[in-house]
Amino acid sequence: MSSAVAGAAAGRSDRPIADYALVGDCHSAALVASDGSIDWCCLPRFDSDSCFGRLLDRQRGGHFSITPIVPVAPIAPTAPTPPTPPAGDAFRTRREYLGDSLVLATTFETSTGAVRLLDFFAMRQGGRDRPRRELVRVLECLHGSMRLRVEFSPRLDYGDIKPWLYRFSANAHCAVGSNMGLLLAGDIALARAGEHDLVAEIELNAGERRRLGMRYVSPEELHAQQPDAHTPVELEDHLDETLAWWHDWASKITVPGRPGACIVRSAIVLKALTFAPTGAIIAAPTTSLPERVGGERNWDYRYSWIRDSVFTARALSSLGCVAEADGFRRFMQRSAAGSGEQMQVLVAVDGKRRLTEVVLEHVAGWRGSRPVRIGNAAEKQYQADMYGLLLELAGRWSERGNRPDEHYWSFLAGTVELAITRWQRPDRGIWEVRGEPRHFVHSKVMCWAAARRGIELAERHGLPAPLPRWRAARDEIRSAIETQGFDRAHGHFVAAFGSGDLDAALLLLPEVGFVAYDDPRMIATADAIAQGLDAGGLIRRYTADDGLRAGEGAFLPCAFWLAECLARQGRRDKARAIFERVVACASDLGLFAEEFDSASGELLGNYPQGLTHLAHIAAAQALRLETGAGGGAAGIDPGRRAG
Repeated sequence: MSSAVAGAAAGRSDRPIADYALVGDCHSAALVASDGSIDWCCLPRFDSDSCFGRLLDRQRGGHFSITPIVPVAPIAPTAPTPPTPPAGDAFRTRREYLGDSLVLATTFETSTGAVRLLDFFAMRQGGRDRPRRELVRVLECLHGSMRLRVEFSPRLDYGDIKPWLYRFSANAHCAVGSNMGLLLAGDIALARAGEHDLVAEIELNAGERRRLGMRYVSPEELHAQQPDAHTPVELEDHLDETLAWWHDWASKITVPGRPGACIVRSAIVLKALTFAPTGAIIAAPTTSLPERVGGERNWDYRYSWIRDSVFTARALSSLGCVAEADGFRRFMQRSAAGSGEQMQVLVAVDGKRRLTEVVLEHVAGWRGSRPVRIGNAAEKQYQADMYGLLLELAGRWSERGNRPDEHYWSFLAGTVELAITRWQRPDRGIWEVRGEPRHFVHSKVMCWAAARRGIELAERHGLPAPLPRWRAARDEIRSAIETQGFDRAHGHFVAAFGSGDLDAALLLLPEVGFVAYDDPRMIATADAIAQGLDAGGLIRRYTADDGLRAGEGAFLPCAFWLAECLARQGRRDKARAIFERVVACASDLGLFAEEFDSASGELLGNYPQGLTHLAHIAAAQALRLETGAGGGAAGIDPGRRAG
């Protein structure tokens, strides 16, 4: 074993993915473990290099922890308060988000007292253009007393750089390296521990509070402008301001009946994955959390996919949050330079197109799952569903009373032309296979959807378009799908032309109007997927070879798609059973990853995953429509977490 590989193996992180909570400010995000350790944070953007990366490398990644100093005598456990602390720890934790916000409250309990830790990114009105870029931590002793240890150990550029650490003022320190500057200030006296770390051991008594704020500041600004370090009073004000900001945003959510806790939580997660300055929406705030432990399916999801973003815009719009949908609509037009010909399936949050995939050889990987990648080679793929997705987004925008202007219609009409001229080409499909391109049925249907929506828009608004040719192409695509993408012997649609494979993406066909939910062909398709792609009561994505080693887990969005499909077919009992099975896979905070390993009972893949959260919203709404806002005779609220 090479020294690099040996070192990586020694640094592997073993903490369950579900043990992490999300905080963010619509610019960047961090993951906070149940023991108070921030183990993942990229600043100043989602796709920036990490400053804390212990999530992917326990030894080299860096962290920012506030944890009780373990008492000598352990205390007996009380009622279940998941997640269970690691073996050997003599303290319990409880955690929750404060109301409808992204302010995380973690309560530590020991034999001597209880302390609550609040973690959040500071929000404010006007933060889209003037973000605080500040991660705030507030400690409050609720009763008794407790000793805690604070460790500030930033490691920049995915753990490759140990920062230059120096005192900035009486109550502030700076950590600088590469293009990163961090300004840490508050009323906790931190001392140097070696060259690159700060530590403190403090004791809090009932009613006492302490605060720390870590702000991203460019190295140039630190040197030239000497920015003010925020005072404890200012940090408290930031808490109030942040709570008000999130509650104001969440108050716009409209759900029939009383909003369910998890519907609102999923919406808040989706909002947190938006990049405020541009309107881009990322798939997840992490990279290389594996779809299989030790496997190679480790991807960087910190970018904006057309597919995931359109689905997110649809989910938020359905809840009354239309500004996010409109922001992404404009972002895609800009990033493609107003030309469907120049569209790319994913881009960076600022619209940058070159996302070169690089393997970080020095990073151990979560539970040794390597390679660890940054960038994503899917940027080069041809995925034909993007045409229909953009026209679907435009169609729904039009249904809200909007009319395309000349420039937007030129962009849309050009996209329709691409769909009807390229629909016969094989592509990589919704799942971005790295094997050979195929004639995926879902991709063909989305080309059909592009033509259908283009025709609707032209007719509704009297816009110029070659309608006879578009109609002929629409009908030709449909005919091909119904002939070559349908298994007549079994009565269901298939993954690709001429194949007998199954694909969970076929559950999305009714969403764009290609086939009715209660069409016998769609009922048979749902049944075939439920049986043929079953994974411990959940659903896998497909059965075909995708060019990678086999062995991924159940894909949670697909199970939600199945629940939605069954609900809209009137098969409520089956829909509820599947829905509850998937919801039970969430973390104790209601956060979903991409996949779930039924054997180990663990979440897998990048986290939290926007696609799962938006699919959760759609399935919950379908169940509400079928059962009523109160959950019907079964007495369940589909928006609330089971258990």
